[in-house]
Amino acid sequence: MSDPLATLANLVRRPSVNPMGRDVSGPEYLEGRVTEYLVQRFAAAGLPCLRQKVSPGRDNVVARLEATVPDAPVILWDAHQDTVPADGMTIEPFTPAVHDGRLFGRGACDVKGGMAAMLVAIDRLRDSDAARQATVLFAATVNEEFGFSGAKALARLWDEPTADAAIGDAAAREFVGPRPTAAIIAEPTDLDIVTQHKGAVRWRIRVRGRACHSSFPERGENAIYPAGRVILAIESLAQELLSRNPGHPCGPPTLSLGTIHGGSGVNLVPDLVVLEVERRVLPGESPTAARHEVIERIAAVSGQARVEHDEPFLESGGMSAEHPAAAALAEWLAAAATSQGTAARQLAARYGTNASVYAAAGVPCVVYGPGSIAQAHTVDEWIEVSQVEAAAAALTAFVQSPGRRPAATRA
Repeated sequence: MSDPLATLANLVRRPSVNPMGRDVSGPEYLEGRVTEYLVQRFAAAGLPCLRQKVSPGRDNVVARLEATVPDAPVILWDAHQDTVPADGMTIEPFTPAVHDGRLFGRGACDVKGGMAAMLVAIDRLRDSDAARQATVLFAATVNEEFGFSGAKALARLWDEPTADAAIGDAAAREFVGPRPTAAIIAEPTDLDIVTQHKGAVRWRIRVRGRACHSSFPERGENAIYPAGRVILAIESLAQELLSRNPGHPCGPPTLSLGTIHGGSGVNLVPDLVVLEVERRVLPGESPTAARHEVIERIAAVSGQARVEHDEPFLESGGMSAEHPAAAALAEWLAAAATSQGTAARQLAARYGTNASVYAAAGVPCVVYGPGSIAQAHTVDEWIEVSQVEAAAAALTAFVQSPGRRPAATRA
């Protein structure tokens, strides 16, 4: 079970595609096949694990490997189960293939390579006679690619229980225990350590009109025309944002229009256009304020058009590098990687991860894993198998070395 290549192949051949908000279904969608594999793997290894229901057909899997020394920190290892869709791929997405030391397949890089490294490290730690200097709380979370709902469900367990707590949260809260000391989030960082990254707010904009037959277009209200003005306002603000704080390590804040849906036929005047937008925010920048600026810019050009803004389906701040416990965690992990022959630089990133959710919940975080972000989500996604082995070795050494332990986190 401690073979990185076999573990990664087992994960890739189990599709776990995130629908990304689309009304689609099929055997490749949702994380259930990976969830079952993980539960069976931990059961065979004799490790305690728990399924935390997040939404229908989508469960987090949480497992524990206890430290063997007293007063050890608890370190959360997070790896998301879901992948982006496989539409347009030029390789067989769920038939893992190895060529020239690279394993190809959807999710190989983002982030099943990182998950495989963590699973292999857990196996090796369990089987080793060396002392475990930390308790590993491993979480395989769902829906990272679209809404962070898996990470949010896990983080909720560290809050005080409420009357409307989800069914099963009491058992999950008891299993997971208090807020972890710190967290390592698996993402393709090329074996470097990301200590800060952006957050994001994503929502849908609905531009409404009135439908009619296209032979009398003047009798309706074509929703595409005001939607065009909305789009131009978004484009203008997106260009402006690129000049704000351009020297930030994470890059400038950004705004992007991702999808447009409108109209049902050329002989019908459309009554609805739906846009999906994303505003990426810098660490310390408010997602709420960033979204409000976009709404104001759109209102300024909309006139009497009926423009509605849905509540965000994703909203998270960035991850800051300012927490001293996160700095200690990064140094501990970097030293472990160096001991295994891998130099791990400390960097900033433009993307976002589950780390922003855990950081907001008071858990110091770093992001680390095999693979390059340049290969994530690509039509021929792949990862260097040697990097998966290197990450597994570094994570194993991390737990077996006292390191510079982060101070305990308080609620």
